[in-house]
Amino acid sequence: MPQAGPDQERRARAALTRVLEPGDERGGRWLREFGAVELMRRLTRTDGQGPPLTGVTAPRLTGYRLRAATADPDGDLAAVDAVGGRFVCPGDREWPSQLDDLGDARPVGLWVRGIPDLRLWALRSVAVVGARACTPYGAHMAATLGAGLAERGWVVVSGAAFGVDGAAHRGALGAGGATLAVLACGVDVAYPRGHAELIGRIVGQGLVIGELAPTEHPTRSRFILRNRVIAALTRGTVVVEAEYRSGSLVTARNAQRLGRFTMGVPGPATSGLSAGVHELLRGEGVLVTDACEVVELVGEIGDLAPVRRGRVLPRDLLGAASARVLDALPRKGAMAGRDVARAAGTSTDEALGRLYELHSLGFVERQGDGWRLTPVPPRDGDVRRGGT
Repeated sequence: MPQAGPDQERRARAALTRVLEPGDERGGRWLREFGAVELMRRLTRTDGQGPPLTGVTAPRLTGYRLRAATADPDGDLAAVDAVGGRFVCPGDREWPSQLDDLGDARPVGLWVRGIPDLRLWALRSVAVVGARACTPYGAHMAATLGAGLAERGWVVVSGAAFGVDGAAHRGALGAGGATLAVLACGVDVAYPRGHAELIGRIVGQGLVIGELAPTEHPTRSRFILRNRVIAALTRGTVVVEAEYRSGSLVTARNAQRLGRFTMGVPGPATSGLSAGVHELLRGEGVLVTDACEVVELVGEIGDLAPVRRGRVLPRDLLGAASARVLDALPRKGAMAGRDVARAAGTSTDEALGRLYELHSLGFVERQGDGWRLTPVPPRDGDVRRGGT
């Protein structure tokens, strides 16, 4: 079989994006075995001669042939060029090799709009996905994560849908950062229509990619299959709000199967929109609450999130002996030094030394021959010093 040239290979792969549905593993096996040029030749033969294509029913094969007969790769390549796009194939310098982890379900090629280099952007990318009908909390968390990741130099990847997807893209754009949308339709199609302006902004500031040829429309199955590309392209997937039956959980499970990091943002236990995320977290998902925690997981050694701790109170800084003497004083009234020593389990001299130290720090004061806690105005949510 003669070796096909790069232009022939590109044209054949462009044609096959009209023939094979995303994630078609049977078609992917043929493509691996025969190459794109030979596969198109076999699909378009009209004389019935030549080696047959096996592994599918006759009606299915007829469907492939009908699509192949009407494919117009030159027209599609011209159409994407007209909107400032390009077609990227496996083997191209710009091809993200991590997509090869999908095996025979790997995309035939990717239609791309936007200036940045797809391969370089994908090397440092995180997916943020979630419910379309999200709550204000979900939208806030997605936008905050998108902005935080972008500010730290990460590319935010999502699907340009309503809800969490759109909030994540807007968060990244608002921070002047990088974002990439993976569409379940042609890259020249603004879907959903309500996000036409957002998709235009992503094209101008980032990247829009898809497996389907120009003008192709989305379907339910194409949305689901699109999610495997989001999972494979990125280092990890964060789910923000998802019900038990959710396409976002499909993305997360794909990420798990591919050995990518899978994360979830918790929500109210009573919220059905958080139920799927919580189920993910009960398994192999990792709980995250902000961009720092995401980067700690997917980033390089040393990309650590700040240590989380509560507010440090003045008495937290006391040594153990001083704290024990302070705890020995009653909430009300005064106590003689020797009684403080007995209650604290120490000598009188040690207790008096600690009391004078606490006096200099403002914790206690003298009252006649005794010692008492310094009165402080109570504040909401605070326990008075020396209280239990």
